[in-house]
Amino acid sequence: MTQVVEIPLWLFVLIVLFAAVTFASHFLFPSVRWFFRRRLERAVRRLNERLTRPIEPFKLAGRYDMIQRLIYDPEVSREIANHARSNNVPENVAFERARAYAREIVPGFSAFTYFSFGTRMARLLVRSVYSVWTGPRNDEVIRSIPKDATVVFIMNHRSNMDYVLVTYLAAQTSALSYAVGEWARVWPLSRLIRMMGAYFIRRKSRGGLYRKVLARYVQMAIAGGVAQGIFPEGGLSLNGRLMPPRLGLLSYVTEGFDPEGRDVVFVPVAINYDRVLEDRVLIAAGQRGDRRFGARISVVLRFILGKFWQGLRGRVTRFGTAAVVFGEPLSLSQFGEDRPVEELAEDLMGRIGAAMPVLAVPLVCRALRSGAAPQSEAALTDAVRTMAERLSANTPATVVEDPAKAVQGALVQLHRHEVIEATPEGWQIRPDQRAVADYYASSIAHCQTEDVIPA
Repeated sequence: MTQVVEIPLWLFVLIVLFAAVTFASHFLFPSVRWFFRRRLERAVRRLNERLTRPIEPFKLAGRYDMIQRLIYDPEVSREIANHARSNNVPENVAFERARAYAREIVPGFSAFTYFSFGTRMARLLVRSVYSVWTGPRNDEVIRSIPKDATVVFIMNHRSNMDYVLVTYLAAQTSALSYAVGEWARVWPLSRLIRMMGAYFIRRKSRGGLYRKVLARYVQMAIAGGVAQGIFPEGGLSLNGRLMPPRLGLLSYVTEGFDPEGRDVVFVPVAINYDRVLEDRVLIAAGQRGDRRFGARISVVLRFILGKFWQGLRGRVTRFGTAAVVFGEPLSLSQFGEDRPVEELAEDLMGRIGAAMPVLAVPLVCRALRSGAAPQSEAALTDAVRTMAERLSANTPATVVEDPAKAVQGALVQLHRHEVIEATPEGWQIRPDQRAVADYYASSIAHCQTEDVIPA
């Protein structure tokens, strides 16, 4: 027992490493995890004290536990059996496919990442790009919703900045969970997005098993009180107008609604910009008739880093106003869970249209499109003043009270963006940029401004 045994150095190092890992996993790691878990729970309790709608336990559940709960759900189990029978495969193969779908969909929310990193970065990015205007009744709308209801924000989709903008604005309310498409499923972006509480969806998947796993996750989150953010248009608007709604996620919400359980309150959210960063990319996709966006991730990262660098140097150049207005909420229990989801979607899109922010750049583009001849700044100011007074409920006070200054700022933005040009007779849209002017004017097309534009 006391004899010396000679072993190679590499084997000795491996033995020590295995022993260290075993010791840590059995004695140190559980204690360390318990220590940080307790600190995290205390931090979440303090965070919930300042949030209008506290984070629900469902959102804080471990990702592994949530995946297990999802794949063993009775409805998912029945669909696994149907999938195995329909495709003539063993049930264990269908089960593993369902597990893969669940791992793909379920997020791994981190309150620290969301509130300490995500919302701060969102605030920094939004403020470096835009001046933000919010509807005067936004806070009142949120306070009017019962505390025990699940809030679902229904938003129009103008830009990828929508995610950042609404995350920043909702930081004092709750932690939102979004459905994110395939574009974000790249490492390390996918990891960060999961930690922010977003879940990935395959927009073109038609498989019954996948749809059932996704539906049950959405329904479990809704039943658990997790605040949701849904873009019913299903993608970015290619022409600036509100697009017809797609019913997928909304149908999952209504199908899983329990009248005896939590109520679901939809909050219409109307978003508009003086400048959409991807405007020409979206317009080009619309003209081609596809949704293949040519912007590379390297271009996006270079732009974001450039804005941060400008902020550090105190030379921030903003792109006008980004505006968010909450429309009139709609309770699903009062609307009626038995009514067709098409009626619900139409009602919600109508409420978004009624709340749409009316900003200076869309108004100026609307006025410039009303005539073929160049228009003076004074004439544009008169037209904008008339339209802004008519639509003052959703127009920033700065535009209503000082339309001359608003028009001047809009002209600077449009000229810098090379959409308009100055002539001896006044301002006009550049011939090759009419599609861009139409894009911005179309964001308020449903407001029926033509009859108030002076001839």
